[in-house]
Amino acid sequence: MRIGFGYDVHALAEGRELWLGGIRIEHSVGLLGHSDADVLIHAVCDALLGAANMRDIGYHFPDHAGEYKDIDSKILLRRTMALLRDAGYELGNIDATIAAEQPKLNPHIPAMQQTMADVMGVSPDALSIKATTSEKLGFVGRREGMAAYAVALITRKA
Repeated sequence: MRIGFGYDVHALAEGRELWLGGIRIEHSVGLLGHSDADVLIHAVCDALLGAANMRDIGYHFPDHAGEYKDIDSKILLRRTMALLRDAGYELGNIDATIAAEQPKLNPHIPAMQQTMADVMGVSPDALSIKATTSEKLGFVGRREGMAAYAVALITRKA
């Protein structure tokens, strides 16, 4: 068994859609980034790659490469799972937390779990997704951005 940790942060911006966990959430602002800026999927990709000692999301999908401009992060997650499986690993489970003041994310968590599980080819039970605020502290508390944290457990395929 191996574990990996992932962290990502994106600024909130006017005129952007809010994508989290592979689903679009209605909100007055979205996250700014080279891709769709899905902070949760990016943290999960980093946790998976870290567990396999395969560097990070920026190494595999650099933000200076035009092919990743505005890309759907579900594509990056699918490619990350392919890299992981090609290296002889399979997912054990993911435990992730999104830090955001607004919108309320708890109602969206089952859809995030199902969407990500479908993309990853795993059971939704393998994905724990939680949401929290930062009690109005820091950039998250000031509603300047969102952050996500993830831990991944992977195992060698038999």
